[in-house]
Amino acid sequence: MTNLLITQLRMSWGREVAMAALAWLLIPLFAVVGAAIWGGWASRNRTTGDVAELAGYARFRDAMEKAASGGSPGK
Repeated sequence: MTNLLITQLRMSWGREVAMAALAWLLIPLFAVVGAAIWGGWASRNRTTGDVAELAGYARFRDAMEKAASGGSPGK
């Protein structure tokens, strides 16, 4: 009877240790996958929107120059 209890306890404890080890191995694995995804996102090519932004800024400057040369609307 004692051997049966010890065997059941050992099997239960072994499964618990295995799950704890699995959890401690999965945490760094998820961290590595997350870091790889973030690294890929952070190093993406961001120059595609620059041309449109610069053109918009040039239009804004032109509009401001025209408004300044035309006089103040409040006077």
